[in-house]
Amino acid sequence: MTHLENSQRKASLVFMLAALMAAAWGDAVVAQPASAVRDTVDGTVELRGLTQEQEDAWAREKGDLVRRFRQAQSRIGWLEDRCDVQGRRVGAVEARVGELDRRLREADRLEGSLQDTLQVIMERLAASVGESLPFLPQERDFRLQTLREDLARPDLAAAEKLRRLLEALQVETGYGSTVEVYQDRITVDGGPIYADILRLGRVALFWMTPDRDEGGVYDPGQSAWVAQDAGRRRRIALAMDMALRRRPTELVDLPAGRVASPEEKP
Repeated sequence: MTHLENSQRKASLVFMLAALMAAAWGDAVVAQPASAVRDTVDGTVELRGLTQEQEDAWAREKGDLVRRFRQAQSRIGWLEDRCDVQGRRVGAVEARVGELDRRLREADRLEGSLQDTLQVIMERLAASVGESLPFLPQERDFRLQTLREDLARPDLAAAEKLRRLLEALQVETGYGSTVEVYQDRITVDGGPIYADILRLGRVALFWMTPDRDEGGVYDPGQSAWVAQDAGRRRRIALAMDMALRRRPTELVDLPAGRVASPEEKP
């Protein structure tokens, strides 16, 4: 038997087997009762309906999930933008904080340096007051003492300390351009005398008793109040009256005393 004939024979056998199986299945279906067929069909239809409902529900759920996913993606993008903006703001704030911290450190350094400078100026002012003519001693000493206490206060701002020191310097400077008459107790020839004091700027001091019987000048060379003769006392009295606006201003020759040399100054 040839190979071709063998193949044809196998094909015929397969066809016959398939025909027998189809006939058997058809007989089985025909043999089933009509109710069983209807049940099978109804079950199939019901299953198909359930399947369709599940597919529709899944489609709706899928659509909702897709929508929520896209909203989440959009929200993520918006949050990323906000994070970027806030990040830049935080960077700017941190830079500002760093600058303020640097300024505070610089302010502390300057305040310490300013405190030292104020102390130096204070000592120079005190020395200048001590070396100048002894006019208004209580007032000036009180001002210096108060200023020392202010400079030593830790709760007082450096700017306020500077303002008060400049104010004291301004007052001391103002004495050089003013003339006044005030009353004070002085020592003349070892004895206390209550007298009227005439201050001519920061240049000269003159004194007279209220009854005008005694008078004189402060001598810087001797660092003492000294008496003068009658002629000089009259000129001092004239100068006092002019300072008190009791008579017109005119030229008066006053004994200013001698200027102390650097070796004679205390």
